[in-house]
Amino acid sequence: MNTDTPSEPTCYGLNKLVDEPTERIETLQSLVPSNEDTEQKQEIFKALANEDRIRILEILREGERCVCELQAALEAPQSTVATHLRKLKDAGLVKSRKQGTWRLYRTADTAAFELLNLAEAMRDDE
Repeated sequence: MNTDTPSEPTCYGLNKLVDEPTERIETLQSLVPSNEDTEQKQEIFKALANEDRIRILEILREGERCVCELQAALEAPQSTVATHLRKLKDAGLVKSRKQGTWRLYRTADTAAFELLNLAEAMRDDE
């Protein structure tokens, strides 16, 4: 967030819009989320910006799966699936647990499905 005095061109444009441009700029700047907040959201959207990671989430919609099941469904090498799962996990979208020699993955929260449903609804609205 910029705490400097607003530049003249910025104030000039706001002078036409509001009586107190400096006050308006301060109010607007207070609405800007912190870098930490935006970085967390960006991490989630980066994770969702890959078609295979979206496919993994859709498969996990039906329940917990091991890497080998995801690998078979995607017809992808284990290393590729593991990389996708790590990105999803780092973004907080999936969790894992160990069961014997197997590592099982599930969605961390139903919010991931809400995002996917929202994307679908937005596409359908076109």
